[in-house]
Amino acid sequence: MKLGTRRAGQPGPLDGSRGQLGPPRPPQQNGAVPGERGKQDKSVKRGNWGNQIEFVLTSVGYAVGLGNVWRFPYLCYRNGGGAFMFPYFIMLVFCGIPLFFMELSFGQFASQGCLGVWRVSPMFKGVGYGMMVVSTYIGIYYNVVICIAFYYFFVSMTRVLPWTYCSNAWNTPDCAGVLDGNVSSHAALNLTHLLNATQKRTSPSEEYWRRYVLDLSDDIGNLGEVRLPLLGCLGVSWVVVFLCLIKGVKSSGKVVYFTATFPYVVLTILFVRGITLEGALTGIMYYLTPQWDKILNAKVWGDAASQIFYSLGCAWGGLITMASYNKFHNNCYRDSIIISITNCATSVYAGFVIFSILGFMANHLGVDVSKVADHGPGLAFVAYPEALTLLPISPLWSILFFFMLILLGLGTQFCLLETLVTAIVDEVGNEWIIRRKTFVTLGVAVAGFLLGVPLTTQAGIYWLLLMDNYAASFSLVVISCIMCVAIMYIYGYRNYFKDIEMMLGFPPPLFFQICWRFISPAIIFFILVFTVIQYRPISYNDYVYPTWAISIGFLMALSSVICIPIYAIYKVCRSEGDTLLERLKNATKASKDWGPALAEHRSGRYAPAFSPSTESHLEVQPLQPEKGRSEAAAASPVQGSNGSAHSQDSRL
Repeated sequence: MKLGTRRAGQPGPLDGSRGQLGPPRPPQQNGAVPGERGKQDKSVKRGNWGNQIEFVLTSVGYAVGLGNVWRFPYLCYRNGGGAFMFPYFIMLVFCGIPLFFMELSFGQFASQGCLGVWRVSPMFKGVGYGMMVVSTYIGIYYNVVICIAFYYFFVSMTRVLPWTYCSNAWNTPDCAGVLDGNVSSHAALNLTHLLNATQKRTSPSEEYWRRYVLDLSDDIGNLGEVRLPLLGCLGVSWVVVFLCLIKGVKSSGKVVYFTATFPYVVLTILFVRGITLEGALTGIMYYLTPQWDKILNAKVWGDAASQIFYSLGCAWGGLITMASYNKFHNNCYRDSIIISITNCATSVYAGFVIFSILGFMANHLGVDVSKVADHGPGLAFVAYPEALTLLPISPLWSILFFFMLILLGLGTQFCLLETLVTAIVDEVGNEWIIRRKTFVTLGVAVAGFLLGVPLTTQAGIYWLLLMDNYAASFSLVVISCIMCVAIMYIYGYRNYFKDIEMMLGFPPPLFFQICWRFISPAIIFFILVFTVIQYRPISYNDYVYPTWAISIGFLMALSSVICIPIYAIYKVCRSEGDTLLERLKNATKASKDWGPALAEHRSGRYAPAFSPSTESHLEVQPLQPEKGRSEAAAASPVQGSNGSAHSQDSRL
């Protein structure tokens, strides 16, 4: 079903005269022909996706990120292999897909970013500000990871990968490469014995990463100098992101045809190459062999829930933002299922790619797969690159691998930047800033680049991991939990279900109604409790973070959550009412301009009695021939598609 169409028999403002006789008239400003109501489902003011495929690909690119490649396979291996798939898919069904559908429908119904949607209950607008803060933190350090991938991509364009041998200026006497001449000259010496004989053995890829790329300092407080190659690559990353978003979703929607699909081509190439290697089956068995006894371990379920939650990008604000550019009657229910399942299937597929190569490497070294398995930057920039040096034409595989990481990262980064830009533009909302949206995008990109410069210093990796572990961890869980409560119990689940029926033509299925009201909030609360119980102070290899650095991490986490009570107090104080209860009720009640953005979609209880204050927030399409009929229909006393014409008072 194309974007903006609907199912047969679906009631709504798209019904009208479609079979007019006579020659077609020239298209109007919004692409609609007078008398043809089916093409009014778009916003001239904000813009829309060119078609449904652009939205789906963008959302897939947003959800499928670096974590699918460098976190999920390791989690699966550590938590019982194939047995981990059971709690993983249980959490997907009961938490992942419902939350994904909620955020998509929320943004699509109001056609607003993560701030504008909170007209539904203005007191909770702080949730939107919290999402902006989280997206800012993630956007800063995520692009630094992309810039490191850019750096490895560029240095791979050589005959011999620079981390192949231990004969470089940055190597230490402890370096032992699997392809070094000094190892091969001692053919009688068993390699396993060599590896076990010393605990100081370091691989050339690890020394290249620590001593050359990062030139790592000894402490997070010792910033040292800026690594100019990384700074240059960071500039390249931000320029690429800006150019792809220069015209908003109109330009990024075209870019994702490549950035969202080509990683699957690379994954398939690496998969085919990996499974043909000796020892690949051993690695895959490590990845998949079920350990059913771990099913009863609470940590396994907690890891599964956390991975689903963070992998889908819930509570970042990106899902709401991307859905806000959909046409009003787009079937976001179907999209949420497709995108969520694609995301999780990609994680499972990436595990085969990673562990086939790691199994080959372990077989080559004569060690157990667990000795070479890693996650995070250790997998992407140390373990996997070292395994690639063992392959014929290793620079080719290295270029493909890091190009895939770049594309996976860019898909997420596009949405993070667009989330911030859309929130700013929608909040100001006047014609002046809408026409200058490109300059807003440029300003946000420049600010992101400048804030990312400290992460390219010699202590940059310490700060990057600190932000990753604290800025976007439990705060996301709190934000998501409050969002569920605000929509289901403050605005009212009956109101929200009717809104969805008005938009899609059918109410949300009973399963989703139950999940939204009970199951998903309970799982989110479980994730929060699990995160607190399992908390351990952050460390990087043997380096333990000092107390002051961990305190900064907690402040970053609180900076997003604190937006919620601060704005709530502000809104209550500014609301009308003689008593606190009256102020609280008015602060939580949906504002008058809450509802569909386009006038022709505001039927039933959203039918506007056009006042200047209300009309300023609505976009009226220039479809004069049908205007009289649509207004007459909207003003008629019949009940709307949500089945009610009552006011939208809060159910507090």
